[in-house]
Amino acid sequence: MKRILTILCALALVMAGSATALAAEPEAGQSASYYPVSVEEYTYGDFDELRINKTYQLSLSDDPSLIPTEDFVRNGRRYYLLDMTRKDEVGVDIQTHTKAITQASDTNNLETILQRLDAEMEVTTEDGYVGILRLDHTSVQVTTDGYATKTSTLTTSRSYPNLSEADLSLIPKSIEDRGKTLTLGDVKWSESMDVDGEGNPVTRYTATANYTGTASSRYATGYTVSASYTGEVSKANCAVVTYTAIFGSEKAPEESKTPGGDEKHDPGQTGDKEDPGSAEAPDTVKEPADQPGLKRPVIIGVVVLALGAGGVFAFKKYRERR
Repeated sequence: MKRILTILCALALVMAGSATALAAEPEAGQSASYYPVSVEEYTYGDFDELRINKTYQLSLSDDPSLIPTEDFVRNGRRYYLLDMTRKDEVGVDIQTHTKAITQASDTNNLETILQRLDAEMEVTTEDGYVGILRLDHTSVQVTTDGYATKTSTLTTSRSYPNLSEADLSLIPKSIEDRGKTLTLGDVKWSESMDVDGEGNPVTRYTATANYTGTASSRYATGYTVSASYTGEVSKANCAVVTYTAIFGSEKAPEESKTPGGDEKHDPGQTGDKEDPGSAEAPDTVKEPADQPGLKRPVIIGVVVLALGAGGVFAFKKYRERR
C-alpha cells in the first residue's frame, strides 16, 4: 500500500512539473520580431511631449504584425504606441538597351534608306522595362539578298551604198557595237541608176544589213537593311516597405516599497539606509505574474493527487471485502 501511494505522489509531481514547463513556453509566433533600423527621440507639441519613432524596413513577404508595439519604459517614462505608418520605397531601375531591326529594301542607296528609317522607337522589353530608343546612324548596313542574270537582245543596222552588185560577200558578216559582237541577220537591197565617166548608164546597189546579238547582265534580287536603336529603359520596382512606429509617452507611475505605500523606518537608526536588494533601475518595469499560468500546474497536481487517493481508497475497500 505504501509503495502504491509513493508511486502516485511521484507521478503527480512529474505531471505538475511538465505542466509548468508547458505553461512557460511562448505562444506560436510571439518570439518572432524585427529590429528597428533607426530610433529617433524628439519632443512634440506645446508641452514638449517626449516621443520615439522606431523605423523598420521589411520586404513584401514579411509580416508587419510581428513589429513590436508593446508599451515600454525608458528614463522614467512609459511609452505607448500612437500610430504606425507605412511607406513603399519605390525605386527606378535604369538600364541601357539596344534593339536591332532588319527590313527589306529595293535599293542600296544609303541616303534613301536613312529617309525611310524611323528616327526613334518606343520599346517595352520582356522583363518590363520601358523607354524610347533612337537610331544609331553608324550602325546602318545594307546587304544584298542575292543575284540573278538577265539576258537581252541587241539589234542594229548598217547601210552599205554604191555597191556594184547585190552580193552578200560584199557585206561584213559581224560587227562590233558598244563592246558587243553582233552577227549579220538579214540584208535588204535597193538599186539606183547612175552613169559612169563616159556617160554610160550603170546600176548601183545599196545594202541595208541588220545585225543581232545578245547581252547578259547580273543584278541584285533585293537588299536587307539592318540598324540598331539605342537608349535608356527604366522599370519601377518596390523591394522595401518602411514602417514607422510612433510612441507617445507619459510619466511612469512610481511603485511603493511596502503594501501600505509608506516606507518603514527603524526607530533605532538615525538615518535611512537603502536596501541594496530592493533598489531597481528606473527603466525597469515589473511584469505582472501570469496568474493563469501559475494556477494551471497547481490544479493539475491537485487533480492527480485526488485521483490517486481515490484509487488507494478503492483498493483498500476491495481487500477488506475479500
